Amino acid sequence: MSNQRVASRYAKSILDLSIEKGQLEGVFEDFKSLAAMGKSTRELGLALSNPVLGSDKKLNVLKALFATGANPLTLSFFQIISRKNRENILLDVSKEFVVQYNLYRSIQVAEVTTTTALTEGQRNQLVALVKQISGLKEVQLEEKINPSLIGGFVLKVNDRQLDESISSKLNALRIQFAQNHYEKQF
Repeated sequence: MSNQRVASRYAKSILDLSIEKGQLEGVFEDFKSLAAMGKSTRELGLALSNPVLGSDKKLNVLKALFATGANPLTLSFFQIISRKNRENILLDVSKEFVVQYNLYRSIQVAEVTTTTALTEGQRNQLVALVKQISGLKEVQLEEKINPSLIGGFVLKVNDRQLDESISSKLNALRIQFAQNHYEKQF
């Protein structure tokens, strides 16, 4: 079974348990911070997937990272994962947990890339567009700035991408002009 499917099942189980125990928000914050740590620190992923390190050492690393303010349910989940020697999928579980939490709360996460910071009016228009595309009630925009776009924006919602940047339009024109339909080809 692929790591993604296993991670999805673990994330679903901890999500259901945290809802049942009324500790969803605390567990979500723990998994969100674990996903952020995994994204920013490559060494954490390497340590968790290292077969030379024992499960007890990996568990100690996780306990040290979540020493203050961690939800007891999260810590007990880490212990279960450690007993099953599945620490290598823990970062995938954290990412999948965040995805399933957003789905449970009807939150659509969208990424928008522009050349400059968005104004409030532009942000509201993009939020309305994302709501229309996804059909969910709440939208979280992740804003990125890329001056190489020249102008316009690139909007990513799930697996869909709307590219309204000037650089992509210029690229399309460049390709179109490269195919000279009026010159006889030999």
